[in-house]
Amino acid sequence: MKKSAFVITALQSGAGKTTVALALMAALVRRGLRVQPFKTGPDFIDPGLHRQLTGVNSWNLDRWMCGDAYVKRLFAEKSRGADVCVIEGAMGIFDGGDASSAATAKHLALPVVVALDVRGTAETAAALIKGIEVLDPALILAGVILNRTGSDRHYIRVKEAIEAHCNCPVLGHLPIDTGIRIPERHLGLYTAEDGVIRPEFVQRLSDAVEDSINLDTLLTASSVDIPPIDIPVPLRRAPSVRIGVARDNAFCFYYEDNFDFLRAAGAEIIFFSPLNGAEIPEGVQALYIGGGYPELYAGRLSSNTPMLQSIKAFALAGGAVYAECGGFMYLSLGIMDIDGRFHPMAGIFPVKTRMAKKRVRLGYREITLTSESILGQPGSTARGHEFHYSEMEQMPPSVETIYDTAEGTAGYRVQNCVAGYVHLHFASNPAVSEAFTDNL
Repeated sequence: MKKSAFVITALQSGAGKTTVALALMAALVRRGLRVQPFKTGPDFIDPGLHRQLTGVNSWNLDRWMCGDAYVKRLFAEKSRGADVCVIEGAMGIFDGGDASSAATAKHLALPVVVALDVRGTAETAAALIKGIEVLDPALILAGVILNRTGSDRHYIRVKEAIEAHCNCPVLGHLPIDTGIRIPERHLGLYTAEDGVIRPEFVQRLSDAVEDSINLDTLLTASSVDIPPIDIPVPLRRAPSVRIGVARDNAFCFYYEDNFDFLRAAGAEIIFFSPLNGAEIPEGVQALYIGGGYPELYAGRLSSNTPMLQSIKAFALAGGAVYAECGGFMYLSLGIMDIDGRFHPMAGIFPVKTRMAKKRVRLGYREITLTSESILGQPGSTARGHEFHYSEMEQMPPSVETIYDTAEGTAGYRVQNCVAGYVHLHFASNPAVSEAFTDNL
């Protein structure tokens, strides 16, 4: 099926990929086109921003975590019904090996649009685009969008240099003074739950594209045939268990696929808010507490004593709980913030969490279960990602270690409560979701 689809990438993190991607999505939506967003890599924040702007879920296309067949199938399935597919890359264009933006674009036979940050440079920018062309001639470059141009004259100088030395056309630019930059903090951009995608912001995004980027040329250059893929309908068990999922401003880092895998395994998902609720949902057989920014809401989480007591009572009574990263922090004795203030939490795991001033861990992880748990049998593996600015005290020997990784990251269990820093993607091993529901 013919439609426009392209990967937005850059030479490095911080070059404005997300701003350019959101601006294009905003302009396309304003034109009345159905936009389906995606994100390469394991990121949570950008897909949330995509969802809020387009009104549909954004899906991670991660070849390392999920495998080539799943990525191709997911893209084909979710692109159905869309007029335009916008895939935002991660880090630099070639960063990440087989999971890089360039490799993913070639895997899906999609063209690439380079968001090139040209602050502090002019004609030299042509060397950067030429370098991409030379390094991987098989890559299809639909064009380049110059980001953060200082003036019309600056834009023209860079544009003429690129078009004189490169095959890649210049599609336009976003001036540095458009006022559309998304604020950042320690884990990256602000999340969709923080309300940064306001109507006036979307208006500025759309206006900037219509004023300075040739959208029609982009749509033509990115017109591709997305071959139909026979997508078998997975067997779905009838709902037999209820899983309460913590989802609010403090806990918002989830792969949407994980919910689909749990539903296919017979789960009914019930969302609740540790920030605002008084207790866990009635009648649930398990809890799933994902990552997010609990440290930013530590005071409110700590003061919501009824919710903390409800979760601890459920866990200590043998209820199944699965927690990742921020959820793990929430289940510890408490969080020590950067200013040295201690905020008591659920206290299921007998260790304190301390926030660090710099990143503690980052990278892909493969876990191997070393004992039976709600995640499966010993020897089972699953893949995910780890990224955090906090660290735990050393876990006492009385707490069982139930998985480990080659990098030394571990997962732990207290009764039927399993937690660790790794964000698992259930597509890496769907048996994890089946084990979860089967053990309830």
